[in-house]
Amino acid sequence: MAGASEPQASAFSAAELEFLAEDEMIEIVPNLRMDPLNFISGDFGPFRPQIATQVPLWLAVALKKRGKCTIRAPEWMSVDKLAQVLEAERDSEKFQHLPFHYVEISRLLFDHAREDIADIYMVRSLIEDIKDVRFHKIGTGLEIISRERTYALRLKNLSAMEANIVRPFVTRALETFYKLSGSEMIQESDHIPNRQPQATNRGPRRQLKDR
Repeated sequence: MAGASEPQASAFSAAELEFLAEDEMIEIVPNLRMDPLNFISGDFGPFRPQIATQVPLWLAVALKKRGKCTIRAPEWMSVDKLAQVLEAERDSEKFQHLPFHYVEISRLLFDHAREDIADIYMVRSLIEDIKDVRFHKIGTGLEIISRERTYALRLKNLSAMEANIVRPFVTRALETFYKLSGSEMIQESDHIPNRQPQATNRGPRRQLKDR
């Protein structure tokens, strides 16, 4: 039981991944005039009406909830860009480049700025399709790992959520392969016939005289 729970302990929860994603920068258009805001993570602003500026996602959501700004969806969330990514995902075995927190960012914007996203239903559908295709690739890769002995694995362009899902299984599989490899090496060494140690020839010895 303890062994089964260990891989899960290394995974982040959905809420934790969303918390990490909130530090990503995003563009807003304020509708108020305000001096710069000073935080531990940095200074943001000044804010001027109808002048776009970059802020962390958590600050954008906070201002949006108070009706102080609109949020500009990232360029990669346009219908054209997502359609291109989906087509490339289907045509290639490789994972296409997307923001590391694309799932969490889109979820936060769907929840808090849906009126600021053009063609939101199409955008949501395309992102879900992209996730499905990428999950299929991940499943295929895990099947290969389970059939073949692998000692290292490189998955490029995985998102935070996807890596979070894969990490427990891959870690457990690689640890198992290493243990099997170690036990086989021990068995092979046991089958090597014992050899008697050979005396080292140090050349002729000189007789010592009695004192």
